Amino acid sequence: MTEPAWRKASRSSTTGGDCVEVADFSTVIGVRDSKARDAGHLTLSPESFARLITAIKRGELHS
Repeated sequence: MTEPAWRKASRSSTTGGDCVEVADFSTVIGVRDSKARDAGHLTLSPESFARLITAIKRGELHS
């Protein structure tokens, strides 16, 4: 199996702060912390990933 191409999210901080990477595994979307790549990743269906992005853009998620 070929390692997927991870890419850093365009909104990630360049100062080492909030860094998220995503990868297309063909049937699911992988999401991981670029500062802790060895810690693993979350997998989401494309539909769930789209809902997550929509919720983030709407400001519906809070820490």
